[in-house]
Amino acid sequence: MTDLEIVRHPTARRIRLTLDPASGRAKLVLPRRAALKPALAWAQGKADWLAEQRAHLPQPQPFAPGMTLTVADELLTIGWVPGSSRRVEHGPGTLSLSGPVETLPRRVDAWLKRQALALLTAETAEYATRAGVTVSRVAIGDAKGRWGSCASSGIIRYSWRLILAPGWVRRATVAHEVAHRVHMNHSAAFHALVAELYGADPTPARAWLRSHGAGLHWVGRSS
Repeated sequence: MTDLEIVRHPTARRIRLTLDPASGRAKLVLPRRAALKPALAWAQGKADWLAEQRAHLPQPQPFAPGMTLTVADELLTIGWVPGSSRRVEHGPGTLSLSGPVETLPRRVDAWLKRQALALLTAETAEYATRAGVTVSRVAIGDAKGRWGSCASSGIIRYSWRLILAPGWVRRATVAHEVAHRVHMNHSAAFHALVAELYGADPTPARAWLRSHGAGLHWVGRSS
């Protein structure tokens, strides 16, 4: 089992095997002093279980001509024609590309990240103004375990894949991170501020990400 991540957790009381639905990677969690060899043997015996779980993972959706994807609530179809231009042209319902077709996935990925950064920066500024706080910088990444984070320095970082989620889900996430500029915790006052900034109950947005968020991590992946 060569793709197994081994984690020794200080509070773990038993051996546990999990499968990350966002990455498809198996993780073996061990108590700090647990013997490794029998734990690995136990995990090896769970190979059939892992195979069954992997069979239910979202399917990879590589960027390719003819693919459709939803970007900021707009359904777009990727089109490609022979030519020398390396620009990504965004038209009504389309992303049009030419140039080397083998570079298409990389160029679509870069275009999506630029769009995500611009949109998330604008929405963060909107909520920051509403909250009366400052945000020193907005950045994007591709973390598998969280959709956003707010540092005490004022930097807010988001998963660029939020641009693939419904707008109401993305904006609830932005409100959540901006609220951390006031409350660096998850107290009742924090959750009340999130709802105030968002203008609605953010619970359905969190539920949507729990149910569908893993699938967003397979967009653009070939395997």
